[in-house]
This record gives sequence, structure tokens and C-alpha cells, in this order.
Amino acid sequence: MNKLELLRTFVRVTELSSFTAASDSLGLPRSTVSEHVQALEELLGARLLQRTTRTVQATQDGRVLYERSKDLLAHMEELEGLFRQDEAQLNGRIRVDMPNVMARELILPRLPPFMEAHPLIALEISSSDRQVDLIAEGFDCVLRVGAQPDQTVVARRVCSMPMVNCVSAGYLQRYGRPETLADLAQHQLVHYVRPLGARSAGFEYQHGNKVQRVAMAGRVTVNSTDAYQAACLGGFGITQVPLLGIRGLLASGELVAVLPDYPAPPLDVSLLYAGQRHLPLRVRVFMDWLAATLQSQL
Repeated sequence: MNKLELLRTFVRVTELSSFTAASDSLGLPRSTVSEHVQALEELLGARLLQRTTRTVQATQDGRVLYERSKDLLAHMEELEGLFRQDEAQLNGRIRVDMPNVMARELILPRLPPFMEAHPLIALEISSSDRQVDLIAEGFDCVLRVGAQPDQTVVARRVCSMPMVNCVSAGYLQRYGRPETLADLAQHQLVHYVRPLGARSAGFEYQHGNKVQRVAMAGRVTVNSTDAYQAACLGGFGITQVPLLGIRGLLASGELVAVLPDYPAPPLDVSLLYAGQRHLPLRVRVFMDWLAATLQSQL
């Protein structure tokens, strides 16, 4: 039995904590996935996975093998593609995580030509506000917005996202338009924090090379971008958001831009990937496509 296939199956089960999910992802019968893991355990003479009725977790030996296997499989994929000159023959799975608004507004609408150019590549796209653990969860790359405090991964800055202050049309009718920073004392801010219970930064704006903050009242605090937008549309106050996510709402008049001279500082957009192993060619090609797509649109 092909030992590399056994390792690939084991890695997938470990990443997804499920034999069923791994079988779906690999396109194999669940019985075959179980046989692969059992054969690997017999080959190594070690218990690799702890099975329960609800989940599957790696044992201590399994965690060691998982980390080593990821590097080995990445090196093998790199060797397999080392002498390929035709990028159309790139194949394999790419797991990527990105903010929901980027997936919806920028990436997915422009993805078909890339997939047509690389028919043997399969993409798994995760999109949420949650900051995933790139290494522990087995992502090949992650698209993130804002500061990147994680020093265990490589951050490739791609571009920046301009910000805009906005309110709903209903809020504007009820409370009027703020024209100066002094006017903010008479207005409400929708506070965005992560996690809930953290202190809000207040209204932020760029002044020269420094970021200034104005403390503001606000009755609604949220911790997700969808809730943030919904709170603004509901008329609960001012929000400071990337222009990307609200272009359509500004065009329709549902949201109105305010205080254009005091935008929040633009947010850096970065591609994160694990630096301790070689990137397969398919991942490098996809990351280059992501970067070019974002740079042409932001």
C-alpha cells in the first residue's frame, strides 16, 4: 500500500477531526479512510487517533506524526512539480481562509478564469470573522486584514483597504449630519470589539502620521462584520468600515458617507503562510493570483 497515500489520509482526518468529513474531502469511501489509518497505525506500531462517538482527536504520537507528515507531503508535492513547465497541469487541494466580504465581493466573482486555467486544482475556501490558526488547522494560506501579531507565520503585504465613515439614511434624517469632530459629542457610534467586553477604540481618524481617537457614546456593541453593517443599517450610529463592503449600499442611498476629511487609517491586507516548509507551486501560483486580483480592485 502506498505509504504517502496513508499519510495523506491521516493528515486529512486529523485536520477535519472526522473520518466522514475526510472521506468526503478525499473522495474516498469512509471504509477506505478507516483502513488507511488502521494500516498506518499497524505499520508504525502506535495509536495515532483517539476515536469517540462525537469526534476524532490525534494522540500525542499522532500530533508528532501530523506535524512531520505535513512537511513531508509538502516536500513531495514540491518535487512532483519541480520540472513542470505548464502551470495548467498544477493539481491538488488548496485550503484558504479569507474575510467574508472579500470572498463575496472580490474573490469568488473573479475566480472562474483561474479555475478554468487550472482544472486539476480544488479549492477549499473558509470565510468568517474568526481568526483561524493557519498551522493547526491546515490552511495553505490565509488572507487577513489589519495588524498581524502572529510571528510564527510569514506575512506578505498585498495592499491596503481605504476606509469610510457612514450612517444610514434613517439616522441622518433623525440626528442630522456630523460635519466636524466636535459634532461627534452629539452622535452615537456603533462600537466594534473583539472579543465582547473589550474596550472600544472609539472614533478613529488619521492625522498626519498619527492615529487619533475620539471617545464616543454608543448603545450597540458588536463583534462581527455582518452585525456591524446591520447595526448601521438599523440606524444605531456611525460605523467606520472598508469602502469595499459598502459600495453598493452607498450607491443605493441606504448608507451615506460622512466626515470625509476624517477617515480611519487604511487597513493593510496580507497573505499569511507557514514559513517553515516549502510552498507547493500551486499555492504560490494561487497566492500570486490573489495578490494581483486584490491590487487591481482595492
